[in-house]
Amino acid sequence: MLDPMDLLRSNLSRVRIPEPTNRIYKQECCISFDTPRSEGGLFVDMNTFLAFGKDCVGWNYEKTGNPVYLHIKQTKVLVPEDRPLKKPTLMAIGVDGGFDNNEPEYEETHSIVLLPDYVTLPFPSVELPEKVRLAVDAILLAEGAERKEQLAAWTAEKKQVSAYATNLQQIGNGIIIPSSGWKCCKCDKGENLWLNLTDGMILCGRKNWDGTGGNNHAIEHYKETGYPLAVKLGTITADLEGADVFSYPEDDSVLDPLLAQHLAFFGIDFSSLQKTEMTTAERELDQNTNFDWNRIQESGQEVEPIFGPGYTGLVNLGNSCYMAATMQVVFSTHSFDSGYFKNQSLKMAFEKAPADPTVDLNMQLTKLAHGLLSGKYSVPVTEEKDHTNAAAPTTKSKQEGIPPRMFKAVIAASHPEFSSMRQQDALEFFLHFLDQVERVHSGRPEVDPARSFKFGIEDHIMCSSGKVAYHRRLDYILSLNIPLHAATNKEELEAFQKLKAEKIAEGKEVSSDEIVRPRVPLEACLASFSSPEEIQDFYSTALKAKTTAVKSTGLTSFPDYLVLHMRKFVMEVGWVPKKLDVYIDVPDIIDISDMRSKGLQPGEELLPEGGEEEEPNKPVADESIVSQLVSMGFNHLHCQKAAINTSNAGVEEAMNWLLSHMDDADIDTPISQGGQCVVDQSKVDMLISFGFQEDIARKALKASGGDIEKATDWIFNNPDASVSSDMDATTSDGAPTAIDAGLPDGAGRYRLMGIVSHIGTSTQCGHYVAHILKDGRWVIFNDSKVGASVNPPKDMGYLYFFERLNS
Repeated sequence: MLDPMDLLRSNLSRVRIPEPTNRIYKQECCISFDTPRSEGGLFVDMNTFLAFGKDCVGWNYEKTGNPVYLHIKQTKVLVPEDRPLKKPTLMAIGVDGGFDNNEPEYEETHSIVLLPDYVTLPFPSVELPEKVRLAVDAILLAEGAERKEQLAAWTAEKKQVSAYATNLQQIGNGIIIPSSGWKCCKCDKGENLWLNLTDGMILCGRKNWDGTGGNNHAIEHYKETGYPLAVKLGTITADLEGADVFSYPEDDSVLDPLLAQHLAFFGIDFSSLQKTEMTTAERELDQNTNFDWNRIQESGQEVEPIFGPGYTGLVNLGNSCYMAATMQVVFSTHSFDSGYFKNQSLKMAFEKAPADPTVDLNMQLTKLAHGLLSGKYSVPVTEEKDHTNAAAPTTKSKQEGIPPRMFKAVIAASHPEFSSMRQQDALEFFLHFLDQVERVHSGRPEVDPARSFKFGIEDHIMCSSGKVAYHRRLDYILSLNIPLHAATNKEELEAFQKLKAEKIAEGKEVSSDEIVRPRVPLEACLASFSSPEEIQDFYSTALKAKTTAVKSTGLTSFPDYLVLHMRKFVMEVGWVPKKLDVYIDVPDIIDISDMRSKGLQPGEELLPEGGEEEEPNKPVADESIVSQLVSMGFNHLHCQKAAINTSNAGVEEAMNWLLSHMDDADIDTPISQGGQCVVDQSKVDMLISFGFQEDIARKALKASGGDIEKATDWIFNNPDASVSSDMDATTSDGAPTAIDAGLPDGAGRYRLMGIVSHIGTSTQCGHYVAHILKDGRWVIFNDSKVGASVNPPKDMGYLYFFERLNS
């Protein structure tokens, strides 16, 4: 047998010294969730710089023949129980200066391992060949590819120094501000008061949607005078950085480096002031601990932790709860469990993967499935501390969970928003995920697990001529409006509105336990989807003119898993936007058999094809809609875009679009007045995969500014745009067309098996949690926390997942 050092020298050609551009993996196995802290440590291939756990490194040797590996092992170090916590200097987790999680410390050791016999050489060692020493040093010094993609869990945005602070003009009118007893100069409000730093006026803040807060006097004063900066009274203390300074022209909380000087101008000695008001950030945080937050997360409940196969949590990578909640439910379905766990081993997926398995969706989905479902990583955390009287380590009733970094990198590669650290819409992620899975299986639809969610929808359209048209499309979700008029607790709601009005008149706030929310049965939401609706200005090919038509919608097939999306964003009286605060009464079993479309009926005559109205010129915004939105304080250009992208449907529709697109990168881009609008081909392809024609998909994307969800809504609201489709039109005998072929179908009875709930004012902020029916009981999946649900929030879901009952 060769000497270990001679064996290493004979394989030096398989060792590479990494270049600065090489991606080096050294924190997590590419095909499992093993890390240097796992029992077998981590093996870094010194040729490809991919990392493998002890169970997987042999497969890599068989596939590539690469024999030389850097073995990294981290061992927990005993930490004194009385170790002091470091004071954070940055609102962050997992970065220098951030919060101290009191995480254990680890000692790292290295060695060189030669496969297939796992011959081991120590590192560091001067006896090792120079090439090996240089390669290992470069690997250890390099920023890991995982770390580059993660780049510190989550870092909150820092407040910026205001551009108006340095040269702020202050008017010397002799005003001296007392240390307490403040009131608004224009009303009697005694809280939520802001001191304008230019003229010393004390005015109340903005009015909230429910009538609480201020009376808008502070912002009205800015609009009248242009005086830019104000500080919230009650937030000023000796720690001036904690004071809440707001810049109206910058529309954000800011830092004022000269705040002490600006306060002294009005006789304020900040060193003696006490904190009596929450800052804007604190109030936002406080709102996150309200009733909804506690109810959905089951805070305060004794949730029993659960461990084992199928009960593995997912580490939050920084606003990744939308992905975690969705994937937990997805992998609780038989189709994805079978496709990526039961019927596909990690070794099978690795053998089929390209040279770099980190970029292969099939590999990373299989890795995620095995991580979640095998139970290997769903074990209680053991905590070892330097207890003088302790004989053994203690076990905490929680788990660490697994970090889905590589999966996120792959699934986000074709969607830049999902690769960011910002919160995203779980519905949008779910649809994007299924689209990517379907693309991977494009040549083999029979084994595509995404098809278990897919179904056909048929619109029946009858124009005033008495003739009909049928339009078919495919979808993964049923998006449902919530008809508040169908609330079952109207008397309680009326009593609550009276109580709220009385409290507001008295200057009091309604407590959370007094709030009464509408309760709407899910059956009413489903009925609203199927109920007939009028279509104005429908172009009839029989009359060759615009007329009024009636549209009703049904399903041409029932999927294995039915996903219901609840549309929870509405407009209050006075066009004030808010998330609909409503309960949906969802039964455990539903029957949608009466929603099945019947197709062309005897005696019905189809509308003739052709002769469709020519596509109109680029739409022009309805000025009446624009003026109403502008009067509410919105930007004129934004209002024009809102009207155009909703086809001038009305103020409410434009407002909904505006609220959903305030943060669009191109929201301030001028409206083009000519030429062809460039449409993203990948978005066209996605709409085609939903069952729409290419020309209709392009038209819809143009009309909706390239937004896929809005384009889908546009198609639904403009069925006449695609009535003449050869693919989608029902033939004279009413037989299903190719669009429905191969879809799963069965009875219309379903059982509720999963809920994704959302907490927050927008789908782009807040938090997502999943509740899943597993082994006969409800389980809460809140990022890495997994436990038996005490009170699942069945009436507060954003997405509901139902499994079809076959018997």
